Amino acid sequence: MTMLSFRVGADEAAEAQRWADALSVDRSELHREALHRYLVGLSGELDAERWEASPATEAELSLTAIADWGPAEDWADWDDAAR
Repeated sequence: MTMLSFRVGADEAAEAQRWADALSVDRSELHREALHRYLVGLSGELDAERWEASPATEAELSLTAIADWGPAEDWADWDDAAR
């Protein structure tokens, strides 16, 4: 792991400590999780922007028809086969 250090206001520091205490985790763990979630959110936004800039091709969209097929066969009437 790499050490990160940053400054926050006294109110935010106190609130972070209250949450860490309430969740029974170290303040460092609270910060790591918060940073991780924030970075995942940013990554998702960037991914959405990339998708909008380069929408699916016709070849990729052709797979959507398969999604409408449903089950390959209806086996509901086979429930008495073992009897």
